[in-house]
Amino acid sequence: IGDEPAGAELLAQAVVIKLNGGLGTSMGLTGPKSLLPVRDGVNFLDLMVRQILDLRQTSGAPVRLLLMNSFSTSGDTLGHLARYKEQGLADASEVELMQNQVPKIDAETLAPAEWPADPSLEWCPPGHGDLYPALVGSGWLDRLLDEGVKYAFVSNSDNLGAVLDPAILRYFAASGAPFLMEVTRRTPACRKGGHLARRKSDGRLLLREVAQCPDADLDAFQDIERHPYFNTNSLWLRLDLLKEQLAADEGVLPLPMIRNKKTIDPRDKNSPAVFQLEIAMGAAIECFEGAAAIEVPRSRFAPVKTTGDLLALRSDAYEILENGQVRLHPERHGKPPVIALSDEYKLVDSLGPLGVPGLLKCKSLNVSGPVHFGPGVVIEGEVLIDNPAAERKELSQVKLCDESVTL
Repeated sequence: IGDEPAGAELLAQAVVIKLNGGLGTSMGLTGPKSLLPVRDGVNFLDLMVRQILDLRQTSGAPVRLLLMNSFSTSGDTLGHLARYKEQGLADASEVELMQNQVPKIDAETLAPAEWPADPSLEWCPPGHGDLYPALVGSGWLDRLLDEGVKYAFVSNSDNLGAVLDPAILRYFAASGAPFLMEVTRRTPACRKGGHLARRKSDGRLLLREVAQCPDADLDAFQDIERHPYFNTNSLWLRLDLLKEQLAADEGVLPLPMIRNKKTIDPRDKNSPAVFQLEIAMGAAIECFEGAAAIEVPRSRFAPVKTTGDLLALRSDAYEILENGQVRLHPERHGKPPVIALSDEYKLVDSLGPLGVPGLLKCKSLNVSGPVHFGPGVVIEGEVLIDNPAAERKELSQVKLCDESVTL
């Protein structure tokens, strides 16, 4: 696409939309995942703000930031943003796109689920595909267009590699495409992620998620040679053409429904089973004539889904720049370390006692059992550490390289 960046005039027509509706429940959090500390007390949300402020300062363009919050994340997110009042990023009317909520469905009766112990658990957000009706219903789509904003870059708040790249913006604007999906090569580690395909009937691109895949086709779905690209969930939208498409579809993009089976109380596996009906934002690629995909480097896809991901991010394998951007250390040549931690490290609070080893030259690290990485621990190559005892064992001032260690 070339290295020529977008100018201030083009950047002034752009908005960054971050999907911020998720709670980090799988990692033991009760609040927004974006408030999870990354390093030195700085969290995901702080890094997003730094990125926007740096873009404004370096370009001179008033690039907008919108957070698509859910009913679960709005209060805490706005509370944290209060510290950025002087920068114009604290007022809900300026930064918040509110996600809708829909009832959970009782898996047995298929009626709206009831949970008198906590009625708030009867509701859920309808997936990030709700971006489109939320933009329309909130009035934000018309407001942005009236303010001269034509291009939207949308990405997950936990993907610290997804920043507005002025070069991609320039390419997208010049292409005239209504919709552009950032994709990257699938690896064995992400073979269950949604992949890009082409519809035989009309040649349009489409996104297929594992929840939509019949069991009989699961092996083919996970074949990374057959389906080499996966959706990073970073999208570029032409807002004027989005409005036209919504009008043509009578206000609602015809996105395929995804049925997720869960328990009504996500913290109680014995609570009644429910269906959460969701739609995926990326699935809209099949709704637009001329929609396209662009292969991006793996560095633009750095999500934090597990405590292993967070441990890697907190190590010297990553650099956090002053402008809020997070990148792999240049010596890693674009390949992140693969970290596997036993179940006792599933929750964020468990990472404190574990500590952070040096992972600059680590290819993979597998930790099982109670371990503490003290000062001076360096992991290189492929290392497996196992402590079968109940008592925590400490490692300090040691370099482990391509070996298995039982403590």
